[in-house]
Amino acid sequence: MRNEESVGRVPELVVEAGQALEVLEPRAKGRARGEAEEVDVLVIGAGQAGLSVGYHLARRGVRNFLILDANGRVGDSWRQRWDSLRLFTPARYDGLDGLPFPAPPRYFPTKDEMADYLEAYARHFLLPVRNGVRVDGLSRLGDRYLVTAGKHRFLARQVVVAMASYQRPKAPPFAAELEPGIVQLHSSAYLRPAQLRPGKVLIVGAGNSGAEIAVELRRAGHPVVMSGRDVGSVPSWFQSPLSQLLVMPLLFRGIFHRLLTESTPPGRKAKASQHGKGTLLIRTLPRHLAEAGVERVGRVRGVEHGRPVLEDGTVLDVTNVVWSTGFDPGFSWVNVPVFGEDGEPRQHRGVVAESPGLYFVGLHFLYAMSSTMVHGVGRDARYVAERIVERLTVEPTARLASAA
Repeated sequence: MRNEESVGRVPELVVEAGQALEVLEPRAKGRARGEAEEVDVLVIGAGQAGLSVGYHLARRGVRNFLILDANGRVGDSWRQRWDSLRLFTPARYDGLDGLPFPAPPRYFPTKDEMADYLEAYARHFLLPVRNGVRVDGLSRLGDRYLVTAGKHRFLARQVVVAMASYQRPKAPPFAAELEPGIVQLHSSAYLRPAQLRPGKVLIVGAGNSGAEIAVELRRAGHPVVMSGRDVGSVPSWFQSPLSQLLVMPLLFRGIFHRLLTESTPPGRKAKASQHGKGTLLIRTLPRHLAEAGVERVGRVRGVEHGRPVLEDGTVLDVTNVVWSTGFDPGFSWVNVPVFGEDGEPRQHRGVVAESPGLYFVGLHFLYAMSSTMVHGVGRDARYVAERIVERLTVEPTARLASAA
């Protein structure tokens, strides 16, 4: 029997709430006010992708690099999610390269434990993270990149955009037509049932977030209706102890990480088929929704007289709506023409060939199905770090040759 007070906690690496993260970072000596700070490599984002890139850069001897993050603390992107959230993967798959997650291997960490782990990871490896810096512009300036963040300006020889494909919450335009008395939240802003008014809740979107929030609200006493197509689900035995022993290693380490990659026909087919589709339900399955009393309804097509209306014409009398309708990539601040019609950057394994020195890590299926998973992001980060070091090595030689 495990001790719930201690299981999953980061041991000696825990960073106390509000404690400043003391890291090594490039210092601008004698820089005039308003002058751009210069670094060799700038990493934008200090989540699992950005920290992984930082780890692999440091391991390869790169010293003049900086990681920028908009949040006040490393890990805040996890802390800001709903209170009851737990990871779908057990702890054995929740550690980044170089530092296992400090919990029993079959334990499913909470979102706050994951946040503390990321903060401890940055401290443990002395990664140069600068928090509270929200990047609002990235553009090319000669042979370097100019990054702006409010009044701050940075010039970098190479830039890594280390952010997921899910940056900007998305809701349909007709959401603005709902009557003002209806409480509306995107799933990214949902924390707990107390945020909602008494009465019926409409969940729009039937993926994992929508399903988990629906069951939680139903248990809190709200009548709940869920709109959205059936995205399918994993078998009910998937998270059993036997599955963790036999199935998960094959799935996470084998199929997701090695078979389903851009280098294999099955991987390329899987990537193409996943575009625009939701992920299978993993923990909260259809039977759990039915047992909780969540009512499934058809697609919401618009608003009539301030109320949501379904495709069959049914008008729903609800007091709350939770939009679990996904995200846009949110890369409008990247002013470098490297994006396709789908809003995703044109890249191969994170390397943008048409804009040398620009990289992406953390995107959905960047190289493999595992690219957005904690256990898989390290391979992408290592590949990008190797390309960065190659470029840092070649550039000085090329400049000396041109000067001669």
